[in-house]
Amino acid sequence: MPALAAAVEPAAWWYWPLMLFFAAFVLGVVAVPSGVGGGVLFVPMVGAFFPFHLDFVRATGLLVAMAGALAAGPQLLRAGYADLRLALPPALIASITAVAGALAGFSLPPKLVEIGLGVTILAIAALMALSKRAEVPEVAQADRWALALGLGGTFVDAVNGRRIDWRVHRTVPGLALFAVIGFLAGMFGLGAGWANVPVLNLLMGLPLKVALGTSGFIISVSSSAAWVYLHEGAMIPLIVAPAVIGMMLGALLGARLLSVLPASTLRTLVIVMLFIAGGRMLLKGIAD
Repeated sequence: MPALAAAVEPAAWWYWPLMLFFAAFVLGVVAVPSGVGGGVLFVPMVGAFFPFHLDFVRATGLLVAMAGALAAGPQLLRAGYADLRLALPPALIASITAVAGALAGFSLPPKLVEIGLGVTILAIAALMALSKRAEVPEVAQADRWALALGLGGTFVDAVNGRRIDWRVHRTVPGLALFAVIGFLAGMFGLGAGWANVPVLNLLMGLPLKVALGTSGFIISVSSSAAWVYLHEGAMIPLIVAPAVIGMMLGALLGARLLSVLPASTLRTLVIVMLFIAGGRMLLKGIAD
């Protein structure tokens, strides 16, 4: 396994871990209400602007995504913004393909991984900028697979007090897409909130806030690829500890913001951050 790149001076060993803690905290606050997940912000931002090898960043990114999802999960469940029954089928599929993606990522040269990550992040940012989200999509009738799995429910929007019944359709195409999402998440250590939410909201018909909340539970299970990185020795406590603690604390605050802010408030900020980090990562891969 590669060593840490451009290691800091011995007298200042605490500097980068401290900066990493504050960066992860801010990313955690933004990630939950925007629905992109912590990993998709953490990996490109830290990989582009911190002096750590990308393998360590990808490994930490999966743990960061899982930690943020687990920290926000109980509060989202109590508020009715997450549905455990709905999260389990896609989470199981994504967790299997995520392991395959992680194994594929380790078989590629670091330069190709950096270029692939940069392209993927820029594509995600473009998809977020161009796609439209429906606060409450119209689903006339649940499909037979959704009925068989018991997918459906009710939640109360805390912003306006409106009670909303929701159903699921296009279940099979949605689950197929989660296999692809899991593979990319495992390969680049991104988590999967960036893709979970559009699939749940636009394809399967969930209200946006239910899609945001349920996405967190899918991430917490589909981050199983972290075991591959652990086996390869790509997890360093000096990186993992401040990142995970910062992300969990930030996610707790972010979960509260989801109840009081419109779902799209932080979306523009996230898109700008992804364009900057993705562009820098792509240039870094080309220059190496």
